[in-house]
Amino acid sequence: MTTTLITGANKGIGLETARQLVEAGHTVFLGARDPERGRIAAERTGASFLALDVTDEASVGAAAQALGERAGCLDVLINNAGITGRLKEAAELTVEDVKEVYETNLFGALRVTQAVLPLLRKSDSPAVVNVSSGLGSLAIAEEPERYTSLLPAYYPSLGYNSSKAALNMLTAQYAKAFPDIVFNAVDPGWTATDLNGHTGLQTVEEGAEIIVRMALRGGDGPTGGFYGNSGPVPW
Repeated sequence: MTTTLITGANKGIGLETARQLVEAGHTVFLGARDPERGRIAAERTGASFLALDVTDEASVGAAAQALGERAGCLDVLINNAGITGRLKEAAELTVEDVKEVYETNLFGALRVTQAVLPLLRKSDSPAVVNVSSGLGSLAIAEEPERYTSLLPAYYPSLGYNSSKAALNMLTAQYAKAFPDIVFNAVDPGWTATDLNGHTGLQTVEEGAEIIVRMALRGGDGPTGGFYGNSGPVPW
C-alpha cells in the first residue's frame, strides 16, 4: 500500500488529488490547517485527516510525528499548499507582503519536506511532488508570448511568481542532495480554484492530472524535472 501526504488538501486541486489517489488505492493523509474543513474533506474523499499548518514549525513537527506513528513510513509527499498573497500593485507591496507568500509557497514546502525526510527514506520507492506554476518559469517570464500553449495568460506577481521560481530551484537542489528520492516540480496549469477566483480555464480534475500521474509513478523515472500535463515545462 502506498502512503501519500498532501498538504493544503481540503479544497481545490489538493482535494481532487486526494480523491483520485484514494480511488487509485493510495492511503492518503489529507493535510489541512482548519480541522473542521480538513475532516469534512477527508470524509468526502476517503482519506485520513492530518492537522498541518505548513507555516508553523510546531504543527509540522507534530504532523510528522503523528504520520510516523500512524503509517511508519511515507512513500509520496505532495507539497500542494499555496497562496497568491495580497492583491496589490507591485509598487505598493511591502517586504512583509512578499514574505507572507514565501512562508507558505517556499518555506512551507521546505519545512514539511525536512520534517518527513526520515519517513521518506524508509520507503522502497519515495517521491516528492512540488506543486509549482508556469508563472515560476524564468523562460516563460522572459517571453510569455512564446508559451501561450502552456500559459494562456501571464500575470506579473512579485510574491507568487518568484516564490514558485524559488520552489523550482529548491526541487532541483533536493534532487541533487537526495538521489535516492525522486523530486519533481509540476505545473497544474491555469485551473479554476479559489486562488484565482475560479477564473482558470481548466477544471480541478484536469489540474490534478499531472500531480496524480507523478504520485502514481512514485520513485520510478527521472528526478529533478519540471513537468506539466503536456510534458516538460521550461525552467
